[in-house]
Amino acid sequence: MISLGAGPLERIVAVGAHCDDIAIGAGGTLLTMCAARPGLRVDALVLSGGGTEREQEELAALAAFCPGAELAVTVLKLPDGRMPVHWDEAKAAVEELRARTEPDLVIAPRTDDAHQDHRGLAQLIPTAFRDHLVLGYEIVKWDGDLGRPTAYQPLAPETAEEKVRLLQEHYPSQRHRPWYDREAFLGLARIRGIECHARYAEAFAVTKLALKLGD
Repeated sequence: MISLGAGPLERIVAVGAHCDDIAIGAGGTLLTMCAARPGLRVDALVLSGGGTEREQEELAALAAFCPGAELAVTVLKLPDGRMPVHWDEAKAAVEELRARTEPDLVIAPRTDDAHQDHRGLAQLIPTAFRDHLVLGYEIVKWDGDLGRPTAYQPLAPETAEEKVRLLQEHYPSQRHRPWYDREAFLGLARIRGIECHARYAEAFAVTKLALKLGD
């Protein structure tokens, strides 16, 4: 397994279509980065859930997933499952986010995610963040859209366990879902760990990457 570092990280952007998307897709990676880089700036944008109990869940959850970070979270009120018909509002939100930050890394949904809200947001990201490393996270779901990822972040066993604990603690509104459990989250992390010679890992899609092998 060949490892490539992203260099010093001072600012990152994390985006999700729904509250809990970022935590499910990259919660372990956020915990890992924030532990390694106290004071990391994290700008998070979530398109739906604003003004509901889900917004409060998201604010508390991301604070827990980003310990010691300089965290700014924006949760909008776009309706769940209707992102394609609210394209202009989503585009404006992404552009506004881009205008106020120059991140070293962007964490977003995958462009081939089967959920239309995830996929739509993923398609917007490179229109605003054109010269940035974008990692597309995966979310296990009924659609069965898990593929062959191209990048992995190994997770220490205690980090993988902490991710699951925080998901269960901070998103009580989701506990009724049959897939929202320890086995699903740790099971996928174990499989991705096998694929990168680690115990656990989170996996990401990278659609474009510029190398600097001569530097």
